[in-house]
Parts: sequence; C-alpha cells; structure tokens
Amino acid sequence: MFTGITETMAELKNRTDTGLTIERPSNFDDIQIGSSICVSGVCLSVVKFDDASISFGVHEETWKRTKLGSLNAGDKVNLERAMKADSRFEGHVVQGHVDGVGVVVGGAGASPAGDRPRGPVGRSPGEGWSEKFVAPRGRSSAEHGSASDAHAPPMLTIKYPQALSNLIVEKGSIAIDGVSLTICEVDDEKFSVALIPHTLEVTTLGNLKDGDKVNLEADILGKYAQSNVV
Repeated sequence: MFTGITETMAELKNRTDTGLTIERPSNFDDIQIGSSICVSGVCLSVVKFDDASISFGVHEETWKRTKLGSLNAGDKVNLERAMKADSRFEGHVVQGHVDGVGVVVGGAGASPAGDRPRGPVGRSPGEGWSEKFVAPRGRSSAEHGSASDAHAPPMLTIKYPQALSNLIVEKGSIAIDGVSLTICEVDDEKFSVALIPHTLEVTTLGNLKDGDKVNLEADILGKYAQSNVV
C-alpha cells in the first residue's frame, strides 16, 4: 500500500517488452528482491537491483492498462516505496492499481480558466494558498486562510476515461501518476486539481503538457461504495 506522497523522481534507463529499469535513488537503501515500489502510479515488484539501477518485471496486462508502455529512456518517473506500518498516513490509500489513463488538456499554469471544468465549487480552487504555505508533498491545500486569484496555484486539467465517471468527484482524492491530489472541479469529461509549487518541483506533474498521458487511480473507498450500489 502507498500514500501518494512522492519520495523522489528517477530517470528511466531502459524499457523492454517484459520490464523496465530505472536509476536507483541514493535514499532507496532498503529495497530487496520483491520489494513493492510505486512507479508513476503503478505498483511494481523489484526483480533486480544494483547500486545504480532497479529493474522491474511488467506483465502484458500492465502495459495495456497504464501509460508505462509509452515511456522512453530518459523520461522521469515518480517513485514511492511501500508504506511502513509505523509511518504517518500523509496522503490517501493508494494501491498502485491504475484504473485508467487520462490525457492532459490543460498543463499546470497553462490552462485558460474558460477551459476548466464547471461545477458547484464550494471554495475557489486557489483559496487558501500562499507563497508562505508549504503543504505535504503531492497534496494541494484549500484549508489555510485565503488568497486572491492572482496567487491561486496552477491548475492541471485532465480528460478522464468515461469508465471512471462515477469515481471522479469534487473534493475527492485521486492519484495522478502516483501523486495524491484533491479534485477541485469536475464535469462530464474532465477534472482539475491545484498544484502548489512544491508539487511542481518534486514530481513529474510540473512537466506535463497538453496531450500527455497520465495514470489515474480513483479513491478505493469510492470503488467499494460503487460496488455496493443496488
């Protein structure tokens, strides 16, 4: 299990038909064969490692259901090791089981306001953000004070698969390429999240541009709730 709090980014060194290899971050000093690591939102098991790299096996089903197959050597990925039982739970429950692939239709800071989803928003997406506030890594915040639109955080807008329409809800949690975020606005085709500068700096989300694919995992609580709807 993961929390969606990205620990670091790493460069993809190689991708084959059966797996991928990434550079090994210096702080990943406790991994073993079989260790679970969330790679841009996908839970993968370590099959080989050395001082410089980590290799994972990837099943055909994973290639089909995620964006991993579109990655190339040199691309950066978000990494998070499995949560320890005695750790603080900073984000939300992330399994690393991707529900679908979304498409960026408004990169952070580049999406015109008119292109963002419309909907009954309780607070403005940027309310509460300021240069002085640093939220936990990967999370946006709308619960600290107030701020003008001029200081609102950049918005990332994503078109989501229709199969996820009942799982994408305003103020709900979602993992985008493994990063835990809160949905600010949503409509029938797309949703938006606010990104603080820290998130832009320490994850791959700040480099996304229109047309890029992202792995999406909806909140597991919503999945169970939906499965029990009669």
